[in-house]
Amino acid sequence: MRVTVAIPCYNEGPTIAKVVADFRRELPQAEIVVFDNASTDDSARRARDAGARVVREKRRGKGFVMQAILEQVDADCCVIVDGDDTYFAEDVHELLRPIAEDRADMVVGDRLHAATRGALDDLHRFGNRAILRIINLSFGTDFKDVLSGYRAVNLRFRSFVPLITPGFETESEMTLQALEKGMTILEVPARYRARPAGSYSKLSPFADGYRIVITIGTLLKNHRPLLFFSLLGLGVLVLDAVVSLVWLWRDPRASGGPGFWVVFAVGLLLSSLLGLFGMLMSAVTTGFNEMISLGRRRASRKDERGQ
Repeated sequence: MRVTVAIPCYNEGPTIAKVVADFRRELPQAEIVVFDNASTDDSARRARDAGARVVREKRRGKGFVMQAILEQVDADCCVIVDGDDTYFAEDVHELLRPIAEDRADMVVGDRLHAATRGALDDLHRFGNRAILRIINLSFGTDFKDVLSGYRAVNLRFRSFVPLITPGFETESEMTLQALEKGMTILEVPARYRARPAGSYSKLSPFADGYRIVITIGTLLKNHRPLLFFSLLGLGVLVLDAVVSLVWLWRDPRASGGPGFWVVFAVGLLLSSLLGLFGMLMSAVTTGFNEMISLGRRRASRKDERGQ
């Protein structure tokens, strides 16, 4: 199995050479490629000196780097790992095994099961758990770590899973897009350590957390429109009921006035329209998914006849 180790890198001068050397030791036959995200330090030079091939991605943002990785890597399996030396190269074999045995399309290193507070502080741990809970409730899943920066993906994943987000929300997008494309996702334990001295995180807990939540909502709208618009309609209905009750509480005589009934009827109508729109969009989404499925089946049969 041809393996490429792809390392997203932005100003990781203190750690990138060690990460390259560690993975070279564990996977001597693999190609090591550092995707430098327009670093302003000497990360690219250190990566080359350590023996890695360096690809420059000038669009700033981890999502753009991930897009470049999926577009440019040509191997049976691609290991993706952050360049900050927080993940253990020795654990790569546990990520590769399910891919090699064709048991998974993507394997995610679960770092939350045993990460110490020195490696993951309370704020980041809370943010990870909150986002994880939102995803599991919204999509009916039981993931343990959707924001891990340590993954292995096969050729099928790279061929069919689209990525469009530009920033750190790309990890959650990878998981949810793979889920919607019918990919098999496995999680394996992966050790996680604190950044070494001189290395600093580029993650903004609040700004990036907000973007991740927006990405989850967008993917829910695009792929589960009935659930999304039904929840939205339910929210409007609850808000309408609360406004009506407060109105009546402040003015008991309002129930006989036209203003009260207009507001109540508008809320009820809007809630119903959102539910109907969700049903319509769900039917459209289902039709597109059926067309895609049939297209893949025809392409597969053509490949078989060609062979």
